[in-house]
Amino acid sequence: MPITFKKHTLPNGLTIIAECDPDAHTAAIGYFVRTGARDEASKVMGVSHFLEHMMFKGTESLTSDDINRGFDELGARNNAFTSNEMTCFYAHILPEHLTSATNLLAQMMRPALRTADFDMEKGVILEEIAMYKDNPFWVLYESCVERHYPNHPMSHRVLGTTETITDLARDEMAAYFDHRYSADTTTVALAGRIDFDRSVAQIETLCGTWPKTNARRDASAPPIWQGEFEMRDEKVSRAYLLGMSLAPSAQDPRRYAAAMLAQILGGSDNSRLHWALIETGLADEAQSAHDPHDGTGEYYVYCSCDPDKADECWAVVKREIANLSASLTPDDLSRLRNKLATAVTLGGEKPHDRMHRIGRLWTLLGEYRTLEEELEQINRVTLDDLRAVAAAYPISNMTFGRLLPATAASE
Repeated sequence: MPITFKKHTLPNGLTIIAECDPDAHTAAIGYFVRTGARDEASKVMGVSHFLEHMMFKGTESLTSDDINRGFDELGARNNAFTSNEMTCFYAHILPEHLTSATNLLAQMMRPALRTADFDMEKGVILEEIAMYKDNPFWVLYESCVERHYPNHPMSHRVLGTTETITDLARDEMAAYFDHRYSADTTTVALAGRIDFDRSVAQIETLCGTWPKTNARRDASAPPIWQGEFEMRDEKVSRAYLLGMSLAPSAQDPRRYAAAMLAQILGGSDNSRLHWALIETGLADEAQSAHDPHDGTGEYYVYCSCDPDKADECWAVVKREIANLSASLTPDDLSRLRNKLATAVTLGGEKPHDRMHRIGRLWTLLGEYRTLEEELEQINRVTLDDLRAVAAAYPISNMTFGRLLPATAASE
C-alpha cells in the first residue's frame, strides 16, 4: 500500500503530521519545537540546549530514572538534538509501543526544572563546552560564525559559552521555556505503521491544554561580515583554515543547486578539493558544504594541513573555487544526482529517517514534500542552475579564519 501524508492541527495550535505506511515494520515519533540558539537572548545563550538536557531530568510525577527505564523497557531508540533553529525529542519503536512512547515523550516535554537538577546539569554542560574547546575545527568554526553574523542571534553558539551557562539562572530558563515551548511552536511528526486518528486523539489528550504563546522569530536576512582573522593556540600542531560565505536560504529553491555545487567542490570523495588537496598530500582534511537556514544560508569551506603548507593549501582552495563554475561537466551532475538520489532513497526506507525529514521540513518551512518530490527537485537541477547559483552567491566572498599553532613552523 502507498505511503500517505496526514495532518491535523489542535485548537491550541499544535500541529501533528505523519507519513503512514501500513507495510512498515516500525514506527517513529518526534516532538519538534521551533526554537534554538538563534531565538535566545545573548544573555541566556545556550539555554535551548541546556533545556534539552533538563527534559530528561524528570517531571512532577516522573524521575529521570523513570524516563530512562521507560524508554529502555520499550526497546526504543530515542534521543534528542538542539540546533540553531529547532529542538527535537524522538523515539523509534515497534508499532505496538507507539502509544507508550508518545505518552512518555509528551510527559518529558513538560519538565519539572528542579533547582537541584538544574545546578547539577549545569556542570555537565560546562564539561561539554570544555570538550568542544579541545576540537580545533569547532573552535575555528564557532569563531568564524560569530564574525560572519556580527551582532545577530545567528552567531549564537548552540552550547552557549562558559560565561553564559555559568551565569544562567533557573528562573531565566523557566521563563524561556514558558514562552518558546508552546503548543503553537510544536510539531509532532510520525512515520511508519501508525493509526493516525488514534495518535491524534492521544496527543490531544496529552497536549491539548498546552498554552499558545504566539512566539515569533525574526527571520529577516542578517548582516554579513567579510574579512580575515587569525587565531593562535598552543594546544594545536596543525593549521586549520575555514571560509564562510553567503548562500541560499532554506526558503530559496536554489538551495538544491547550492547543495550540489558545494558537494562538487568539497564532498568526501571525487570532489575538486579531494583531488587537489587530499590525493596530492597537501592536506589531511578538506571539505565544503551548504547549510540552509531560516531566511539565510551559508557555504563553508574547510581544510587542515601542516602549518608550513597553510598558504599553499588555501591558494589551491581559492583556485578551485575560482575555476569551479567553468569546470562543471555533465558527468559531475550525473554522478552527484545518482549519489544524492541513493542517499535520499535509502533514508526513505526507514520510518525514523522519514519522521525526521518531514518534522524538520515542517518545523522550518511549514510545508510537506514527498520523497519523490525531493528527488524530482534534485533531478531538475541543470549545469546552468549550478552556474547561476555560483554567480549569485560567490563562494569567494567570504569570512576567512586561520587557527594556527602558537608559534608557526616558518617563524
